[in-house]
Amino acid sequence: MADTNRLQLNVRVTKETADKLDEIVAYYQENTKIGRVYKGDVLTDIIEKSYEIMQKQKQRSG
Repeated sequence: MADTNRLQLNVRVTKETADKLDEIVAYYQENTKIGRVYKGDVLTDIIEKSYEIMQKQKQRSG
């Protein structure tokens, strides 16, 4: 993906949340065969999956 299609998000999270993200990234790294895994890639994956779930729930309720 070209850099022009990316935004940088600066957010503050607790140390506990940052530690959990590090653990999730390590899990992705160990369990995927796509090479180096970055925090942004993991967050994108989590957001995309959550969005899909949200859309399905909205379709069911509406």
